[in-house]
Amino acid sequence: MFVRTLLAMSLSCIIAGTAFAAPIAEQPLNPKKIADTAVQDPIDPLATNAASSAQSTAETQITQQEQQDLNKASKTLQDLEKSEDDTAAIGAAPTTSTTTTSSSVATKASWTLDGLNNAGWYENIGKGQFPVYARAHVMLNNAHASPGAIDGSSGKNTLKAIASFQQINGIKPTGTLTQETWNALIAKQGSKPAFIEYTITDADLKGPYAASIPHDYALQAKMKGLYYTRVTEMLGEKFHMDEDFLKKLNPKATFKKAGEKIIVANIRNEVPEDIHLIVAHKGAKQLYLFNSRNQMIGSFPATIGSSDTPSPTGTYKVTGVAPNPWYSYSPSNFIQGNNKKPLSLPPGPNAPVGNIWIGLSKKSFGIHGTPNPSAISKTASHGCIRLTNWDANDLGKKVKSGVTVKFLE
Repeated sequence: MFVRTLLAMSLSCIIAGTAFAAPIAEQPLNPKKIADTAVQDPIDPLATNAASSAQSTAETQITQQEQQDLNKASKTLQDLEKSEDDTAAIGAAPTTSTTTTSSSVATKASWTLDGLNNAGWYENIGKGQFPVYARAHVMLNNAHASPGAIDGSSGKNTLKAIASFQQINGIKPTGTLTQETWNALIAKQGSKPAFIEYTITDADLKGPYAASIPHDYALQAKMKGLYYTRVTEMLGEKFHMDEDFLKKLNPKATFKKAGEKIIVANIRNEVPEDIHLIVAHKGAKQLYLFNSRNQMIGSFPATIGSSDTPSPTGTYKVTGVAPNPWYSYSPSNFIQGNNKKPLSLPPGPNAPVGNIWIGLSKKSFGIHGTPNPSAISKTASHGCIRLTNWDANDLGKKVKSGVTVKFLE
């Protein structure tokens, strides 16, 4: 129901351009917007890999063919919305019947390496954190329907990932983990195990690491780098996992010894080729990728703007990619804390934009990572499209300058 509710009022607006304000649950930084000041780019356009870094605040003009592509993408997303399971509870994994959900099957599967890799589908999985969801998360990730941070739990990001996987693979997109969907995931995964044993290395322990990351941008600006603060944080991002879930799978691990063996997700680190169109859907809090044949080829959960600093509307172009960028804080964009002067923050995975910036032809807006991957699609941003660091990095490796980006309300 959650996708149906969020999309029903907005997907038809891709052509009409009408507005619908999506509710925002949280404003972590409580930014205050300053009016009537020149907006500054948070990332120097010269830092991107684009041949031309010129940006404009005006909406990008697109060709007739590009408009036709947008129309077809809109039709795909409308069909996806119409097929959603309207009986599924928000935040709960839908069941395949109306009978009472049983957790007895779920409890039979253990959180061991063998238990995770052998977890199987069953009727009425229900709401909760089960090995079957953990295995499904990894397979969805590897099939380019990202569930965000892998944590083995049901919820909105899981439902959206399942619906996207179904759409990509020609299955009726309901968001329900059906037997047909599970079989398709297994077929896509092949013989590759969902979870593997990983040996912690000296390099993992060496870092660099920061003792802590202060909230105040002025203090961050004085740091050498906005590094990870602990080994579990780094390993969680390396394997696309929620940090607490990583610890749950490895209750006896110290994460302080080279040679220590731990259980991690066996994930992919790439996205499909031929990214022709990106649709950023504010209401669904989702980023969709389409190829030149107007086929959906990937999706990511996303945090897209807020009520105080909304994302733009309309159509723009990718202008370039800047890995590990310095972040230029400007109070003309928003005010963080008591910082009334511009600041330059060093690179790192805990930087405000994570460790990558994908610039758009709308000044100060882009697609980027985040220091809080488990909060993706659950909080607000300063107007940009925020992904997990790994999803943003994977996208940045394949997206080309000139790719069309359409914002939907």
